[in-house]
Amino acid sequence: MPNAPTAPDLLNREFLQIRAKLLELAAAFDRIGRAPGSIVDDPRLVQVHRALEILNSENPHRAEQIQQIFSREYDPAWREQFGL
Repeated sequence: MPNAPTAPDLLNREFLQIRAKLLELAAAFDRIGRAPGSIVDDPRLVQVHRALEILNSENPHRAEQIQQIFSREYDPAWREQFGL
């Protein structure tokens, strides 16, 4: 692939954005953790934890796998379900 950016080039280009997103995520978890109430049984929290595990892996298809965690199974009747 001619003129493809190198991994160091991509890290240089993306580092500040990655850092900002991590800080935003950490702040959201801090707010949730300090708030009253429990979310231990919330299935969305399970999804988030699964996504974080994938994010921290060396899997070359992390975005695809995380998208699948938050996606519904394909239903050929989806148009009828949403009244389309």
